Amino acid sequence: MDIIDPKLQEYAESLSTPEDELLKKVSAFTQRHSESHMMSGHLQGKVLEMVSCMIRPRRVLEIGTFTGYSALCLAKGLTEEGELHTIELRDFEAEKAKEFFLQSEQAGRIILHTGNALSIIPELNETWDLVFIDAYKPDYIEYFNLVFPKVRKNGFILADNIFFHGQALPAHAGTDGEKEPKGINAKGIIAFNEFIKNNKKVEKVVLTVRDGLYLMKKL
Repeated sequence: MDIIDPKLQEYAESLSTPEDELLKKVSAFTQRHSESHMMSGHLQGKVLEMVSCMIRPRRVLEIGTFTGYSALCLAKGLTEEGELHTIELRDFEAEKAKEFFLQSEQAGRIILHTGNALSIIPELNETWDLVFIDAYKPDYIEYFNLVFPKVRKNGFILADNIFFHGQALPAHAGTDGEKEPKGINAKGIIAFNEFIKNNKKVEKVVLTVRDGLYLMKKL
């Protein structure tokens, strides 16, 4: 299901600053991947870059590296002494992302961790200015609860795929006699969205970019 009209997406991208050469290379590689839909891509990547550049974070945490596109975008806003820590479960994707990171102007300031984020996050002794959640959907609430105490006051958290290909929208969420969502990923996202909606410790707004971004500020 296309959440955003492809023609609108194409027009928005045409009005936005083009990808740099490294991002084009990451995108071209990822398009050959069987799960290429997991990549943030041009428009969302530029949004992530802009958010990071506005915040100018000293410490960024990304949960879910994939092939490295979003990490490269987020790293562009780092302060001179800033670091981005990114966590990828799968070895193949982690190795490819590392190759791309080494070609970046931020090489050396992007730290890649390979393994289960639920085990790695507690071991990172950092205070986060910006967190991007884009990993296993049923664990979104647990990721949030793990990082939230380590996010500074007025720090930001972004969560991706909160529409989950349309399956999280009310018409697909078991209301008015509609069928239940397909699988645990959609159910995980629906639970997370309700959890954040009712969370009084964050201010929040939904950005209708690509598959949905939840932008939260810690109060």
